[in-house]
Amino acid sequence: MARKIRVILKVEYAPGLRLGAGKVRLMELVEKTGSISAAAREMGMSYRRAWLLIEEANALYDAALIETSAGGAGGGGAKLTKLGAEVIVAYRQVESAAAKLVAGKLETLARKGGK
Repeated sequence: MARKIRVILKVEYAPGLRLGAGKVRLMELVEKTGSISAAAREMGMSYRRAWLLIEEANALYDAALIETSAGGAGGGGAKLTKLGAEVIVAYRQVESAAAKLVAGKLETLARKGGK
């Protein structure tokens, strides 16, 4: 039975300070929607959970990855910063490189003798 191996990348900056696929996807959706609540809905999570994940992501660097603005007459929102965009690009590049490495090294072994 052929199985497709999937790489799930999690980067630990320090104990309790991590960046993984979930936070990166949330950041991408905030960029797309301009809203933490809309991004949370698309991911099937609560606004509170999304807000906490954004706070955790922002704590990884000296500058914010996502900036928020309070509601009001003009409405609130959230936006990806330049640093946030750079982090997403770097994460996706490392993720892709890791997937290629796994495909080249471990997938062949899984076909030989793995179940």
